Amino acid sequence: MKIKVNQQNDFEIPEGSTAKHVAEKLHLTAPEQAVAVSINGALKDFSTPLQDGDVVLFYSFDDAQGKEVFWHTSAHVLAQAVMRLWPSAKPTIGPPIEHGFYYDFADLTLSDEDFEKIETEVEKIIHENHKPERMEFASKDEALKRFSHNPYKKELIGEFDEKGAISGYHQGEFFDLCRGPHLAALNKIKAFKVLKTSGAYWRGDSTKEMLTRIYAISFPDKKRLKDYLFMVEEAKKRDHKVLGPMLDLFSFKEEAPGMPFIHPHGLIIWNRLIAFLRECLDAAGYQEIKTPMMMSKELWERSGHWYHYKENMYLSQIEEREFAIKPMNCPGCMLYYRTAIHSYRELPLRIAEIGHVHRFEASGALNGLFRVRGFHQDDAHLFMRPEQIQDEIHQILQLADKIYMTFGLPYRLELSTRPEKSKTIGSDEDWEVATNGLKGALDDWGHSYRINEGDGAF
Repeated sequence: MKIKVNQQNDFEIPEGSTAKHVAEKLHLTAPEQAVAVSINGALKDFSTPLQDGDVVLFYSFDDAQGKEVFWHTSAHVLAQAVMRLWPSAKPTIGPPIEHGFYYDFADLTLSDEDFEKIETEVEKIIHENHKPERMEFASKDEALKRFSHNPYKKELIGEFDEKGAISGYHQGEFFDLCRGPHLAALNKIKAFKVLKTSGAYWRGDSTKEMLTRIYAISFPDKKRLKDYLFMVEEAKKRDHKVLGPMLDLFSFKEEAPGMPFIHPHGLIIWNRLIAFLRECLDAAGYQEIKTPMMMSKELWERSGHWYHYKENMYLSQIEEREFAIKPMNCPGCMLYYRTAIHSYRELPLRIAEIGHVHRFEASGALNGLFRVRGFHQDDAHLFMRPEQIQDEIHQILQLADKIYMTFGLPYRLELSTRPEKSKTIGSDEDWEVATNGLKGALDDWGHSYRINEGDGAF
């Protein structure tokens, strides 16, 4: 039979061949090669039987899909090592992340002194070279019985669709709930390092149990690990959380967690940045306004924030009336717009506000100036006719590109579309007009972008 492999048409293979057989035939056997495979556009295990006409694409470790599968399998190795060392621990979830992976455990207490012990056990498991094997449960009930001892896995299984496949993976004596796919064999993993441990709430919910999270990273060769650890050490020297206080630019205080204090030297930089931004806004035809920091509950109900964003807002009660500190500038700008009657001849009307907003972030998510609870946001609000949407968005893209490029900051473009209808405000027609206008502007812009279906704000 014939398949298409890595853009190569009519690649002939015998009946019963798997992706693993094809990788071997193509000599893609080095540790960094063929760590993941997609068949007809979906990531699959290497043991998947191929059919005539299949489109097969192999990913190396340098590809994002390759890293995802490599680190996903490595997370299972980490969990297997921990379960060998601490059999009473309960594994919960262990996803790949931007740099490596983590695994969360219940009923586990450890410290940095345990890292070497874990790494030694990981080496043993990799040397055993288990082949991850997929198993599909006949029903949700069967899956629940298999994990009857683990309430965390049972909670996840309980939320699965009855009609969807529920699978797990064997790896030697270790078995975990997982949709896969995985490496063909563990001997692709040539370097492994436990990085740190921390506490993490189950499913990120502060009302639920605190788990032990172990972060780690792995590579297909030791040099990559050495280079990564060197990069991390160099980055620490340039960490803004260290440099900020050292250069007397800013600080954080327990009295205002997540809300930076800007020092005199820092304010010099701040004022220069604001001046540059205002020059850009003025050149682009924006008018600047300033709206109140705290506004009434009734406004946030009208805007939808009270129903869709309340848990992230700081609330207050004054004279038996409820207020909220603004997490966004939008409602205030709408009130400004309503202070006068506007003609279509005024449009487009470009309004900017460098507003001080506050949003509640879990303490564990705070990270220097990268993730805070109080910050200034330059919000652009454009009032325009439907036929002006595309041109106005195109000008916003140009303005954003100028600002990012001035500071040498790379960026990517994403279009997030309407979430579930019941969770949004506005008519179907409004959403369609806005979405088509945004997409048209991105298409004209000529840069690649990604569509995130259903990931838009309310």
